[in-house]
Amino acid sequence: MSDDDMLAYVRASARLLGLPLDEARAARVAGHLQRTAALAALLDRMDLAVEDEPAEIYCPARPVPGASA
Repeated sequence: MSDDDMLAYVRASARLLGLPLDEARAARVAGHLQRTAALAALLDRMDLAVEDEPAEIYCPARPVPGASA
């Protein structure tokens, strides 16, 4: 997505959500989204298998009945 397209997306999203967004802030948000998209593209090119996941998904333990917090 081009810089202009990303900025247009940010502006449209802000309008749709009713968020006040001046031009300077919209440009910063668009820049952050461009960097995030670039990082995601790098990861998407990696040939990873399911077993390459580095960690388990965090699942907090249930509290023990009667234990104080």
